[in-house]
Amino acid sequence: MLVETAVKPARRIRPGGKPLSSEQAERVRRIRRSGAYILLVISSAVFLLPFLWMVTTSLKSDAENLAFPPQWLPDSFNFDNYAKGWSGSLPFTRFLLNTILITALSMVGNLVSCILPAYAFARLRARAAGFMFAALLATMMIPREITLVPKFVMFSKLGWVDTYLPLVVPEFFGVALYIFLLRQFFTTIPQELIDAARIDGASELRILWSVMLPLARPAIAAICLFSFVGNWNQYLENSIYLRSMEKITLAQGLGMFNGQYVTQYNQMMAVALVSMLPILVIFFLAQKTFIRGVTLTGIAGR
Repeated sequence: MLVETAVKPARRIRPGGKPLSSEQAERVRRIRRSGAYILLVISSAVFLLPFLWMVTTSLKSDAENLAFPPQWLPDSFNFDNYAKGWSGSLPFTRFLLNTILITALSMVGNLVSCILPAYAFARLRARAAGFMFAALLATMMIPREITLVPKFVMFSKLGWVDTYLPLVVPEFFGVALYIFLLRQFFTTIPQELIDAARIDGASELRILWSVMLPLARPAIAAICLFSFVGNWNQYLENSIYLRSMEKITLAQGLGMFNGQYVTQYNQMMAVALVSMLPILVIFFLAQKTFIRGVTLTGIAGR
């Protein structure tokens, strides 16, 4: 004869040692939930207020931008600031095409140069593989500013200044962070799938293309988004290597709004919002895949 025993749920204990009643426990849960929501609202406001200020500034007149105390909402919405800023004295359409070209080539370079070493570190066995992976991660601790002068000297001697080559070619030599994230994701894929493919006679490249890459779509999406945002907003190196007006990018064009005597803040904010649209659209379209890729690449591998 089976005897079923009912397990009573654990009751919360007060600091003094007395258990809480169900009503008191529910009240504590509500207070904690309310506190969490209040904290989230405050955190969201901290991040949203600068963005909302950009939106309102892009719709203000010149006088309202210089008003003191600052005016939060404009008296009338000047949507013509977007047309004036984009098609004014600066060729922002050309800047946009240059940015798209550099970003697309850099993303291709990041994927090609990071997927192969990430697979090798995750699934292939070689002498001193751990040491080489540690050396790769050590390069992440080198500030990028330290390499600016040696890279500029090298590229200037190659005659690459005022071309897209210094911005695109280094992306085909790997990025340590992207290799690390992809390697962490590859280690979560079951080894049995790879062994089955090897038994069927598949080569390593075939395994990478047919087995690993289809399963690693979330991680690849995360890498693509990181690469897109980083290259789209690149300003420092673009300003160092690009000199001609027909070759500069959106980030550099936004900096040209700062005049010697006057700055058109409303038009600057309008163009800045337009340049942000591709990033926002791509993030919201691939939000679930991106978050899943970032989450899974944080799982500890072998």
